[in-house]
Amino acid sequence: MLNFTLGPVMCSDEVRAVGGEQVPYFRTPEFSQMMIENERLILEFSKAPRGSRTVFMTNSSTGSMEAVVLNCFDTSDKVLVIDGGSFGHRFVELCVIYEIPHTVLYLKPGQKLAKERLYEYDGKGFTGLLVNIDETSTGVLYDSEILGEFCKNNDIFYVCDCVSAFLADSFDMAHCAADVMITGSQKVLACPPGISIIVLSPRAVERVFSRKIKSMYFNLADVLKNMERGQTPFTPAVGILRQINTRLKEIKASGGADAEIARIAMQADDFRMKVKELPFEFFSEAPANALTPIHPICADAYSIFEILKDEYGIWICPNGGGMKHTIFRVGHIGYLSQDDNTTLINAFKDMQKRGIL
Repeated sequence: MLNFTLGPVMCSDEVRAVGGEQVPYFRTPEFSQMMIENERLILEFSKAPRGSRTVFMTNSSTGSMEAVVLNCFDTSDKVLVIDGGSFGHRFVELCVIYEIPHTVLYLKPGQKLAKERLYEYDGKGFTGLLVNIDETSTGVLYDSEILGEFCKNNDIFYVCDCVSAFLADSFDMAHCAADVMITGSQKVLACPPGISIIVLSPRAVERVFSRKIKSMYFNLADVLKNMERGQTPFTPAVGILRQINTRLKEIKASGGADAEIARIAMQADDFRMKVKELPFEFFSEAPANALTPIHPICADAYSIFEILKDEYGIWICPNGGGMKHTIFRVGHIGYLSQDDNTTLINAFKDMQKRGIL
């Protein structure tokens, strides 16, 4: 199998080897030391401000989105939500569930967020902003610096879902003044799904501890207290946390966050150059490094996904909803090489010869 999806992605041999080991007991000094190392490296790679904290949640990244909304906002807030696709819309749904007063800034699928459009909401009394920096459903990258400037000017609590953007696109949490960053184990960290990571700035930590919420599992204050000793309040996905530790040290040994971002950017650029000769159109106005959304001009997008999977042993990412038959996505994250890009391009060319494209 050759996997160009957006998660789970291809893992390195070292990460896979850890996954094949027996899972150890975790209420030990050794596990605590590993978790503290995980936190240190995540804070380093996200360029978090001094005094930030990290929590590791055993759930999908949607669980961490929910935890952040629950712990950081309430009915006294007024939140602006960027909705340019299914993941941005998930923040809208969470605000509805928890009755958080909110306004939605709608963008068309594939549309970038222009500064002028954002500043239509300047000075309107917003207290929070929720955004998926890489709207993974459409491959659009929003500008975290422009958003950060807007939030600083308006004293807005700034939440960045960087699930697909972390370590794929440049992101400086301190410089853009983000209060919260969210990511997941199955994206650029290239581990199995099951762990989501929340980085909290000092302001976010203070906010979390100042609020009383009605939740046991999603009580981030409890999770933060446990992380002081390198532990979690409930049984975590121990094996995946060990794989994350291996992967973080791989990234560190290869040059750190900037080197990993540059590698993925080269992988994306190589694919986009090679695919230009095929009967496809690029979809995103502001493409993220993590993926390339493609519109096949004369073929059904979902059929292409099925044929690649069933006849070539290659996985790409289909879209759902109204874009199921018009858009597919090719990922550039995980243990992939430019030779793998060539393999995918050759499969497309063979499909073209067969009259499929």
